[in-house]
Amino acid sequence: MKSVKLVSVLVATLFAIPVFAQNTNTPNIDKRQENQQKRVANGVNSGALTAQETANLEKREAKIETDKEAAKADGKVTKKERAKLEHEENRASKKIYAKKHNARTASSPAQ
Repeated sequence: MKSVKLVSVLVATLFAIPVFAQNTNTPNIDKRQENQQKRVANGVNSGALTAQETANLEKREAKIETDKEAAKADGKVTKKERAKLEHEENRASKKIYAKKHNARTASSPAQ
């Protein structure tokens, strides 16, 4: 009887371990989102970004956040999902740079 209970506990433990091992943490992506939000805010404060550019960048960041939450929805963020999010962050970073360093400023008329 004791061996049956022991086997039952071991089997239950084996099924429970994957639940605890699921990884939905995205610390690198979270940190990048935070840094990119700061970069956008700095661009707004310095006048390097127009209202339209800022809205476009914020929309891009919201899409990344939505994609991140969708990746977490099933309880595990796979390598493929992480790669997709990282690719999106790379593109967003390049857009932030390009928009901050173009000829448009918040005080100049939009072209």
